[in-house]
Amino acid sequence: MIESIKRFVGGENKTRQNKEELLAAIKRAPLPKHVAIITDGNGRWAKKRGLPRTAGHAAGMKRVRETIRAADELGIQVLTFYSFSTENWKRPKDEVDYLMKLPIEFLKTDLQELIDRNVKVQMLGEKSQTPSQTQMALTEFEEKTKHNTGLILNFAINYGSRDEIVRAVRQIIDEVKKGNIDKDEVNEEVISRHLLTRGLPDPDLVIRTSGELRISNFLLWQLAYSELWFTDTLWPDFTPELFYQAIEDFQHRSRRYGAV
Repeated sequence: MIESIKRFVGGENKTRQNKEELLAAIKRAPLPKHVAIITDGNGRWAKKRGLPRTAGHAAGMKRVRETIRAADELGIQVLTFYSFSTENWKRPKDEVDYLMKLPIEFLKTDLQELIDRNVKVQMLGEKSQTPSQTQMALTEFEEKTKHNTGLILNFAINYGSRDEIVRAVRQIIDEVKKGNIDKDEVNEEVISRHLLTRGLPDPDLVIRTSGELRISNFLLWQLAYSELWFTDTLWPDFTPELFYQAIEDFQHRSRRYGAV
């Protein structure tokens, strides 16, 4: 069951607090180890301005960059962006083509900064189904940052949680058939080891922008006890200050994991 859900209307709450006050408050309390973000609202942001949807995605990339910096400076251990789902292939071809080019552009503009920040980049999803140039960019990110020991930065691209779980179950079945695992030994830990997030802590906090109140086939297994934080703010308008506010709100919640 989802542990807690809270909605925040961006820009209408905690406006009294500036960045410095928020940071000071956040650093006095335990941080979430893993923050996952569903970056929603790029298309609507562009439409409101009479721009093509691709302009919204370009603006959204700036927020990705700013949020990475904010998370790194706070000392967050893992940051995951839900960037492109398995269902997003249904979008118009020109939009999909543009989205597939974003990792290539991001590689050119941000790789060195990520290396300098000691950030380790990983991909969640079926990379082999993306265009070859996109695959090459994603592979280069992973290869050139694989020895970094700071923030782990996950991009969920061509990712769907149900597909991830199905693949994990198939792998476990194969191992049981081979005698590597006894069927009675299959438990939550075994399943977690076969997911794309193996070795990582489950998300403590999940942020979704744009006012939508759903998780959209994202990390279904891993989100069992995650705290959810929703904002009406569209992703291209999501500032580091809102990121800090989401974390501060998380720090005031009581996480009971089913206990009293």
